[in-house]
Amino acid sequence: MSARVFETPRPMPGRLVPALAGTGVVVLALPVFVAAGWPLRGWLLAATLWVAAELFALLLTRLPLGTGNLAAAGMRGIGTSFRAMAIGIPLVAVTVADERVGLAAAVVYALAFTVELAVSLVEYFGQEARA
Repeated sequence: MSARVFETPRPMPGRLVPALAGTGVVVLALPVFVAAGWPLRGWLLAATLWVAAELFALLLTRLPLGTGNLAAAGMRGIGTSFRAMAIGIPLVAVTVADERVGLAAAVVYALAFTVELAVSLVEYFGQEARA
């Protein structure tokens, strides 16, 4: 492996392919839930949280970036932190109320997020570094 793979900065990759990869995980989890007899409410919660988080992320990406726009950059940072809390709080609350449903939702969401992150990293480091 070349050390140049980890050089930055690189162009920002698009969000579409990683988001579709994560969404694919959520969609493919439904037949697994049905076949395994796992609680469908867990899958539904994960799917709802996934769609809400992706829509919120889309809203955040519409904010302009750059050194001349510190307010928008700050809002992106705060929004990203809020996104994590907005997902975590309902997952914890549901898990306390019904452990099977909450854990099922958490596993599906975590797998989808992991796949989205992995695809994003592959896209980012698969591009040539800027000079």
